Amino acid sequence: MARDLLRQADRIAVLTGAGISTASGIGDFRGPQGRWTLDPDAERVSTLSWYLRDPQVRAKAWRFRAESPVYDAEPNAAHRALVGLEHGARLTGLITQNTDGLHQLAGSNPELVIELHGNSRTWRCESCRATGPMTEMVHRVHRGETDPRCPFDGGIVRATTILFEENLNPAHIDAALAAVEEADVLLVIGTSLTVHPAAGLVPYAHRRGAAVIIVNGEPTDYDALARSVHREPIVEVVPALLS
Repeated sequence: MARDLLRQADRIAVLTGAGISTASGIGDFRGPQGRWTLDPDAERVSTLSWYLRDPQVRAKAWRFRAESPVYDAEPNAAHRALVGLEHGARLTGLITQNTDGLHQLAGSNPELVIELHGNSRTWRCESCRATGPMTEMVHRVHRGETDPRCPFDGGIVRATTILFEENLNPAHIDAALAAVEEADVLLVIGTSLTVHPAAGLVPYAHRRGAAVIIVNGEPTDYDALARSVHREPIVEVVPALLS
């Protein structure tokens, strides 16, 4: 059924979460082996007020980044399969909760990728707003710095991701809603659908008459709204559905 829905659809929106990147070696946050599950204090490094006021929290955040597999990760077959949806202008938007940038590395058009939670591959100074590639800062940590500062004004540096206590970019939310509004099918991949506003895109699509397809290793609260649900490995299912 899912292959037929995707093949017959004129316009398709995609929503991805951490599950699409686990086969690339990037663990999730909330799963049984997720960082926040194994280390309850880890949420502090993703909380804006803690990050700005506590050098030890920043040092822990930089250790996480220095040890992160993100910067060496490569897109997998599921990321690559989604690139094909751009042929014939069928893709209305690739909405992602991920910050790893793997969709762009796979070849997806950056103008179609809607990063709701930002991108961890760049840094930004909280003072002068300068930006640069995150690998610059990670290399400084590897050389012994515990809290690398902005090279221009010495300000606090952070990833260009959305932290707790911050609002999502309204333009990105509007773009995600517009992508769903234009779609005949919403393909949901690798997300537990517990984090809003991304989770709300599923009932929104359903109310507008779009067919929802969910590919995720675990059940979600919105499976009942889906026309088709798949539990098999994402790197196998997604290429098969889109072939």
